[in-house]
Amino acid sequence: MTTPVCTTASRAALPVPPSYGADARYAPHARYTSFSSYVRARGPVLLRTARSLTANPCDAEDLLQTALTKTYVAWERIEDHRALDGYVRRALLNTRTSQWRKRKVDEFACDELPEPESVPAPDPAEQQVLHDAMWRAVMKLPDRQRAMVVLRYYEDLSEAQTAEVLGVSVGTVKSAVSRALGKLRADPELAPVR
Repeated sequence: MTTPVCTTASRAALPVPPSYGADARYAPHARYTSFSSYVRARGPVLLRTARSLTANPCDAEDLLQTALTKTYVAWERIEDHRALDGYVRRALLNTRTSQWRKRKVDEFACDELPEPESVPAPDPAEQQVLHDAMWRAVMKLPDRQRAMVVLRYYEDLSEAQTAEVLGVSVGTVKSAVSRALGKLRADPELAPVR
């Protein structure tokens, strides 16, 4: 969106003739040095100003970069360098106004709101009651089935990993977990879940 200021290109394009001496108007590197020191000194303050003009911090950085590019181009024409902050702020405001005018409008007025109806979030108390009921039902299972269910579903291990941890075959894990799930389905405390 913005064009970066390239120091090497400006030095190569405009060499300083020896007859000009130390005249800063004809020495691009001197112009760049003074501009660079100004940006280093006042950059954070100007960035705060840009952030107050936009909602997005990334847009604020782009806005400041564009305004500083415009300032760099006009650096030679600015007579009073004590008023640079005002110049850059005006460039920020003008650039932001131009962006605002060029923006694409994606919103259209209509009779009905296009947003879908929101689904209410589940009640945390009900979720806790369900969690407690599930855990009580798991605790009713025989030790071996409980261990397999916990490893398989609470610890999220695969059937092979569960079999390895318990030192049994994969088929034993499958059949024991199947019987345990059948008992959990038949548990009357878990009837609201079904």
